Amino acid sequence: MKERHTILAVVVGSRAYGLDGPGSDHDRRGVFAAPTRSFWGVEKPPTHLDGPRDEEFSWEVERFCVLALQGNPTVLEVLWSPLVEHITADGEALRAVRPAFLSRRVAASYGGYARDQLNRVNARRERTGDTNHKQAMHMLRLLLAGAHVLRTGEVLVDVRPWRERLLAVKHGETPWPEVTAWADQLQTDLATAAATTQLPETPDPKAIDQLLYAVRERGLQ
Repeated sequence: MKERHTILAVVVGSRAYGLDGPGSDHDRRGVFAAPTRSFWGVEKPPTHLDGPRDEEFSWEVERFCVLALQGNPTVLEVLWSPLVEHITADGEALRAVRPAFLSRRVAASYGGYARDQLNRVNARRERTGDTNHKQAMHMLRLLLAGAHVLRTGEVLVDVRPWRERLLAVKHGETPWPEVTAWADQLQTDLATAAATTQLPETPDPKAIDQLLYAVRERGLQ
């Protein structure tokens, strides 16, 4: 189903972030629109699918929109990835309503994801003495991205301006106190951005409903 009904396919991960190196994976994410009639039977179409290639994952468009309305960082970056491999008219329509997904909720979603990452890293350090440097890097990247979207209304994917500093964290070259100090600074920056953001209090589900109605109507043809 996915291959025939994909409306948007992008590359995310290190290659989209500008943090790739030799041998970096191609992390691919996509959105597919199941045929409208497939919802009419007892068995519904899947909400997501893995593959067929390694490191590839796709969401059915309705599930994708639900997650995006919640401010899910992993989902939102699909809409802003600069590395688009495939897009249809429905995919273009989805990208056209990107602002409708954004609201002040992203302060909690990005900040919450980053705190979860930091808590996992600290728990592992306490338990084993080891540090997951890659996870720590992504925690910092999320904080950078969260403040950016609150200030600009655009999701930050490409973090090349911070490439060397982030990769130093990933490779364990930055002392842990410096990592946590940077995280504290970025948390403060995120809070400041949240207090001054021009984003609306809530997203715009009506605009997303209009998009989904149009996709489902075309799916009857």
